[in-house]
Amino acid sequence: MPILRSAFIALSRNQPLRKFSERSTVGRRMSSRFVAGMEIEDVLHAAAAIQNQGIASTLDSLGENVSTPEEARHSAEIYHRLLDAIQARRLNANVSVKLTQMGMDLDPQLAHEIVSGLVDHAVAAGTFVRVDMEGSPYTQATIDMVRSLHAIAANREHVGIVIQAYLRRSERDIATLLADHTRIRLCKGAYQEPADIAFPQKSDVDTNFVRLARVLLTSGVYHGIATHDEAMIRATKQCVRECQVDPKTFEFQMLYGVRRDLQRALVAEGFNVRVYIPFGAEWYPYFMRRLAERPANVIFIAKNMLKQ
Repeated sequence: MPILRSAFIALSRNQPLRKFSERSTVGRRMSSRFVAGMEIEDVLHAAAAIQNQGIASTLDSLGENVSTPEEARHSAEIYHRLLDAIQARRLNANVSVKLTQMGMDLDPQLAHEIVSGLVDHAVAAGTFVRVDMEGSPYTQATIDMVRSLHAIAANREHVGIVIQAYLRRSERDIATLLADHTRIRLCKGAYQEPADIAFPQKSDVDTNFVRLARVLLTSGVYHGIATHDEAMIRATKQCVRECQVDPKTFEFQMLYGVRRDLQRALVAEGFNVRVYIPFGAEWYPYFMRRLAERPANVIFIAKNMLKQ
């Protein structure tokens, strides 16, 4: 499995294969399990459908590492349209943005300006912006930006961050963010990192995930515990029982198209559940990272392709 994980992460960076896949009908069919569609209306339809099942959503316009300021502003405009639609349609939804898509590689000040505008819009729309976490070169810059936006009193219930349990630094980062009462989405992490930066063994990542989840659940701040791993879910439930945590003071978060049965079961048990719904033409890197996280998804997709 570690070999397959490395292979899929390497494929996620293969530009010729990416261009071919994103333009091909077969590629789009393969990705359709995990990506809601190509257009804004597709993701809004998906959000409304799962809301009817008692599940909230996070909407994500796929794309990374823009090459011009105009591309960054175009990416932001899509999010402004999403925020307007969330408010107009009264969706139980928020949005997730990547800093590289907002121009971080071009000009950190540009990215700050763009994300600040999105948070202002989220305040007005009564919703929330989650700043996603990318590879380790962006970790500190992401934390710094979220902290600066969160320091503005009007923003405090409208901006949050993602922390990855496989990074060795995450326990310290969570302590810093909790001092500000920042809302955190805890996930395991899906980027290839060296062993001095991230735990290389799954068992160590799992142990750290459980430890960090316990800190978040007992912090008094509303957080997201993002996992499909049933062992991690059992550990979270155990903490809820042992620490007498109100199930409505946090949410489980999962990915669109992954373990729908588990999503519904958690809702039936009285837990809050939010599903991350991506959309857009630039789906290839996201899709490959999902395969890297769980290579068994390859078999699942192949079976569904044959059924069609």
